Amino acid sequence: MKLELRFFASLREALGVSQETITIPAQVKTIADLRDHLTQRGGLWSDVLAEGKVLRCALNHQMVDPKTPLQPGAEVAFFPPVTGG
Repeated sequence: MKLELRFFASLREALGVSQETITIPAQVKTIADLRDHLTQRGGLWSDVLAEGKVLRCALNHQMVDPKTPLQPGAEVAFFPPVTGG
């Protein structure tokens, strides 16, 4: 399945990439699976997307939780939590 990935704010800066198109293996079925799959790239990817790090995620512009199933051709966006005042 192909996905469009987007990385924002400090994630974009740390990874050095703002977007990419990837094809994921069949066993990657949820947002959590995708995040784990991306950490398997090693290096910065495993540090920036590590399981203990708090990240927000959107699927096709809708906020979702890690158990959300992926959809073919979807846009998945990762970004750090945002605070405001």
